[in-house]
Amino acid sequence: MANPRVTHLRGVELDVFDLAQSTAFYRDVWGLEEVASSNGVAYLRGGATEHHILTIHEKPKAALRSMDFAARDRAATDGLHALALANGVDITAAPAELPKSAGGGYGFSMRSPEGMIVSISCDVARHEEANNDRSKPEKLSHIVLNSADIEKQGRFFKDVLGFRHSDSTAHMDFIRCSADHHSIALAKAHGAGLNHMAYELANFDGLMRGSGRLKKNGFDVEWGVGRHGPGNNIFNYFIEPNGFCTEYTTEVEQIDEATHIPGTPDYWAKVMSGSPDRWGMTTQSVKLKEAMQGKLVEAANLRCDEIMARKRAS
Repeated sequence: MANPRVTHLRGVELDVFDLAQSTAFYRDVWGLEEVASSNGVAYLRGGATEHHILTIHEKPKAALRSMDFAARDRAATDGLHALALANGVDITAAPAELPKSAGGGYGFSMRSPEGMIVSISCDVARHEEANNDRSKPEKLSHIVLNSADIEKQGRFFKDVLGFRHSDSTAHMDFIRCSADHHSIALAKAHGAGLNHMAYELANFDGLMRGSGRLKKNGFDVEWGVGRHGPGNNIFNYFIEPNGFCTEYTTEVEQIDEATHIPGTPDYWAKVMSGSPDRWGMTTQSVKLKEAMQGKLVEAANLRCDEIMARKRAS
């Protein structure tokens, strides 16, 4: 197939410390719906018809396990696999039928230049009906990755998966695989890792009502309410039980491929005056900055290592 590309961001997979605790948070507080679970894995959907947008695996350490993207059909999936091989990409799972519990379908997975697993799938089952509760996420909007080499990582997404460049600031590159302004953003950092995940709600009222639900359950807004520059999206940021940074967002800019001209770092520096928030009402909490740098998950993983070491020694 000529020029195969992914069509949209399907979901994200996380390793978590406690499956029951994480499932309860993402279902009862964050607003997703559990659709299947087995053998230490749970699948949760959003309000749209995608089979699931979050997969959580119970493991001794918390981590980003995979970023999941959709391809149009089997020909496109096989084309992307061939393109990955031609570019010397490490294939971690060859094209094959996927588990029925995960919605079935056909797909494969590979490793990005900085070691992150990227999964591609097609023909995954979809739900017939959408959920109209605007206080709950409809889909996974985007994933932001910390990167020690955003140019190399960006080339992988563009050359292998067909992403297009949307905008650049002094600290981030924004790239897209659909009409959404960005499905992936790459943030300059000393090392690679997950910065945050953003879940999209129907509108501003839904975002605020969902944020109220989190606050009632003891999860404070760590940054927000605000509106970003690149993407023009409204946001509220939280920290979930494993230490990952999670975002509620809405009103993400839709890109017209025929007319869009990417903004440069100089342009955004003038427009935003050095701030990542157009409105400038609030600033990131210290805890949120640590979560975005992966420090909260890293600290929790170290505590688990210490606990396991004490148990082995006793």
